[in-house]
Amino acid sequence: MHVDTTRTLLLSQGYEPIKIVSWQRAMTLVTLDKVEVIEEYDAEVRATSMVVRVPAVVRLRKAFRRHAKLVKFSRVNIYTRDGHRCQYCGTKCGIDQLTYDHVIPRSRNGRTTWDNIVSCCYTCNARKANRTPAEARMTLRLAPTRPTWIPSVEIRVSTRSVPDAWRDYVYWTGEIDSEEGSGVV
Repeated sequence: MHVDTTRTLLLSQGYEPIKIVSWQRAMTLVTLDKVEVIEEYDAEVRATSMVVRVPAVVRLRKAFRRHAKLVKFSRVNIYTRDGHRCQYCGTKCGIDQLTYDHVIPRSRNGRTTWDNIVSCCYTCNARKANRTPAEARMTLRLAPTRPTWIPSVEIRVSTRSVPDAWRDYVYWTGEIDSEEGSGVV
């Protein structure tokens, strides 16, 4: 089987991408009548009594409830909350270009909590240094708060490795047909 046919895109009842599952898991869900097949690959799975095409995209038949959980405090969740933007200059950055900043510095009893940490580029972090934003004459774009939710799914895949069958069901932040780069689903 080709690499593209080993993965199946699982959609919610509302056709939103939830996650990528193995084709075997997708077949189990089809057998249990929990999903409907939306797209199929050309590849086939042969059993002694039947031949079945491998599902490329499946959709849940019933809605499921996501349990409300507190969002875990982590560097990645801070970056996600802040839209991967420096909260001082507004520049959108990759994870490797971001750090986090204590709005009230720890040396002044600033705590490492949701409401005192913001995403920050290295240049602004060095400029602010061990001062408050007011002392550094810098303005926060958004006041930091504890998020009530984080997007339920962010699937990172290379645009070169995305099966054609998925292209109508994923949301892209980049150009879909670019030769380099990756899109975020």
